[in-house]
Amino acid sequence: MHRRAERTAHQGEPVSQSPIWVANVGELISRCARAFGPRIAVKSPDRSSTYAELEQRSNRLANALLAAGLRRGDRVGIYLPNCIEVVEIELACYKAGLVKAPFNSRLSPAEVGDVVANSGAALVVTTAQRAEAFRPHIQGSMPGLLLLDGGPQASDASSYEGALAQASDVFSAVRVTADEVAVLHYTSGSSGVLKAAMQTFGNRLAQLRKFLTRSEHLQAGHILGLVGPITHASGMQIAPALCSGATIRLFSSFEPGRFLAEMKTDRVTHTFMVPTMINMLLAELGNQYRPLPDLQRLGYGAAPMAPARILRAMDVFGPILSQGYGAGETTSGVCGLTTEDHLFARAARPERLASCGRPFLESNVEIVDDAGQPVGAGDIGEIVVSGPDVFAGYWQAPELTAEVLKNGIYHTGDLARMDDDGYIYIVDRKKDMVISGGFNVYPSEVEAVLYQHDAVAEACVFAIPDDKWGEAVAAHVVLKPGCTASNAVLDAFCAPLLAGFKRPRHIEFVSSLLKNPNGKVARRAIQTPYWADRSRMVN
Repeated sequence: MHRRAERTAHQGEPVSQSPIWVANVGELISRCARAFGPRIAVKSPDRSSTYAELEQRSNRLANALLAAGLRRGDRVGIYLPNCIEVVEIELACYKAGLVKAPFNSRLSPAEVGDVVANSGAALVVTTAQRAEAFRPHIQGSMPGLLLLDGGPQASDASSYEGALAQASDVFSAVRVTADEVAVLHYTSGSSGVLKAAMQTFGNRLAQLRKFLTRSEHLQAGHILGLVGPITHASGMQIAPALCSGATIRLFSSFEPGRFLAEMKTDRVTHTFMVPTMINMLLAELGNQYRPLPDLQRLGYGAAPMAPARILRAMDVFGPILSQGYGAGETTSGVCGLTTEDHLFARAARPERLASCGRPFLESNVEIVDDAGQPVGAGDIGEIVVSGPDVFAGYWQAPELTAEVLKNGIYHTGDLARMDDDGYIYIVDRKKDMVISGGFNVYPSEVEAVLYQHDAVAEACVFAIPDDKWGEAVAAHVVLKPGCTASNAVLDAFCAPLLAGFKRPRHIEFVSSLLKNPNGKVARRAIQTPYWADRSRMVN
């Protein structure tokens, strides 16, 4: 493990005039590890780790990272699929005051290069194969590497297990302040540039409280199945689960038949999925009832789900569905539609299944007009959020921060209405974002890649409804005179530059793009016909 010579200044981090010391999330989990020592904390297809083992290994890793020269506030990149090591890294970063900067494991090597440059990661934990793939795309000096390949006897300084073997398993978590950055939560920006929500230790504690104060929270003996990337929304449940004495069962991939079999074998009691996954399970199961008899809670979120599909899921899985609404900027969910809400809606208020629920205890969620004033019940406005779970801004991006964070209030860009009982219904998005399979895709980012092709003159990317993925990325493309291209050609061109979920699934070649009087591409007008048979332009 080698430290890079240059260090990036911690630009964009909030500065506290009078620090407020708060509990270190890593220390809280250490306390739980002492209470639940012999219980299985995390389990994957490859191995299991008890609470005591997780505590020891995360302590060793914290010592190893600091011994390698990392300093408080340095960013640690994670470019891995779901595995126990990701949990160890998260805990080690908390304890050492390092900033966790996870990258989506499905990003292309070129995209990883951009994220490494933006974060100024001092170190990236990954595999040798992944490291060699993104190495040509690194801008400037290669960051330090810690590779999962190789066992504890490996002499290479970049060996993960070798570093742990040489470090002490005793570590005291550092003191932290409420506004100290703990996590860089990456997403692509609406301007086509990267942006990372700075989640502070105060945010992470607020997020922990949200989970632990809910009536549906995990308890000792529960088994939480995480199938989505734990670098994203699914990972928000790691700390709450470990503070509850539950066992986390990690799934490395999602294949419906195998997933169902493994869930049943391991007797998973709680899980979280994006609607696309639930749709795929329903297709796999047909009309089978209660295929997972141990499952007590099926959470869903990250994208809207059609009420008809919710009813079918209740028919198949039983009265166990629970929905959450939130974002990386709000450190996970701020609203929830509980299992009881689902049951009441089914019996008496079916329209409520289109709701994302009511705000959680600490989350202040309002619907406002363009002037920032609350609208009346039933009126449409923008969802804004304030409270201790609202992020500190975007990393090194003050202009992007100013667009959405105003006087500490986060403007989501989601248009919604609230009924008399406080339930919120999302009706559209101000943003042009596509949510495909639970992942956010921004049109300008995809357009920027399409424009790199020699035959493309103009491109407009937008969301269209998709029965499997919820929404799919679509594009209208105008070719340069005398040039030819096909869907297959453009898809092959995008493959090394974009993650699979970002690539257009539908491309239509047109002679020109519809534009407004100001000469700007009329994206919404181009998109609207594809949604003509839908009641709302989210799916």
